[in-house]
Amino acid sequence: MEKQEEGALYSTPSPPPSPSSSRFKRVCVFCGSSPGKKATYQLAAIQLGHLLVERNIDLVYGGGSVGLMGLVSQAVYNGGRHVLGVIPRTLMPREITGETVGEVRAVSGMHQRKAEMARQADAFIALPGGYGTLEELLEVITWAQLGIHDKPVC
Repeated sequence: MEKQEEGALYSTPSPPPSPSSSRFKRVCVFCGSSPGKKATYQLAAIQLGHLLVERNIDLVYGGGSVGLMGLVSQAVYNGGRHVLGVIPRTLMPREITGETVGEVRAVSGMHQRKAEMARQADAFIALPGGYGTLEELLEVITWAQLGIHDKPVC
């Protein structure tokens, strides 16, 4: 914010954002449909879910109800935030074994899944996972490199 006083132009710093606000409305989280080999992976998924809730950020994710996907989605949903799961119809029997939370959007294939998640999200975060998680992460990094999007990836 700029102010002018007695001929002098100076800037006053903006107040730091409160912990409960964010410039992102929806974050896409890539992660595994298994719980991982270390308990710390599960803890990280739950903590990330709580952090998104604290910052009033909605979740976009792969749509599964199991593994790290299930943990992060449940944490965000239980915190009162919107959860959008995007899942290929062919993976539904394998990755949805229990009750899903939030909105589940079924798509025709993996490419449509990644495109829809990217369209819906303001930023991307990757947690541990397998080759599918790695592939999703690398694709959004590649899209950023090609100028298809300018959203943060971490």
